[in-house]
Amino acid sequence: MAESTTRALVSAPPFIRLLAGLAQADTGRAAPVLTERLGQWVEWNHAVSLARALDQPPPPAPESPDDTTPGEAECAQARDTLVQAITAEPLLARRPAPESKAARDFAPYQERCLSLQRAMHSATGRLRGALRDRLAAGPEPLARLAEVDALMEQVLSPREQRWLASVPGLLGERFARLRPAAADDAADPASLSGEWLDAFRQDMRDVLLAELDFRFQPLDALLAALRA
Repeated sequence: MAESTTRALVSAPPFIRLLAGLAQADTGRAAPVLTERLGQWVEWNHAVSLARALDQPPPPAPESPDDTTPGEAECAQARDTLVQAITAEPLLARRPAPESKAARDFAPYQERCLSLQRAMHSATGRLRGALRDRLAAGPEPLARLAEVDALMEQVLSPREQRWLASVPGLLGERFARLRPAAADDAADPASLSGEWLDAFRQDMRDVLLAELDFRFQPLDALLAALRA
């Protein structure tokens, strides 16, 4: 039976817990305070712009959900398309034939992981810009929020992209850990039936779906503001 990718770590978001499981890292230790970490990342000129953008009252909370929020249908459709691309990906949806390259080599999975990440990055970037444009065309509090989001993306995106770029490597390490443990033991029924590969494919599917949720968080926040 393949080892589980996650430990009992409840203090971190799902995506972080999954990556920590792949890296066999401990995320249970106390993390730096968010304000301290941001203070290390935000340069003084960005801090001034951010402070100016924040120097306005927040938009009022919506009285009731609005089913006609601009951009909501486009975001939902894009998200559904990406979920389908991940879950229906042949490498992840069906066990490869024992003689195929995908049954013994991580390279096909790395290629598909990078391709799906590019698709997520392209779709969420385009939608986030469109939602910001809608906010910027609204009342001043919403326009200020659009400015804040643009600044936060400028500050955090480079670090975020470097972090997300580590995902294929972590999946590769997971593949390497699982495969020798199963394939080197011919007496192990799991190695003969490919259960180790099923476990890896489920890991990769879970990680990519969690990454998709992570990438959509800023869009969900902008949509909530547009409902106001």
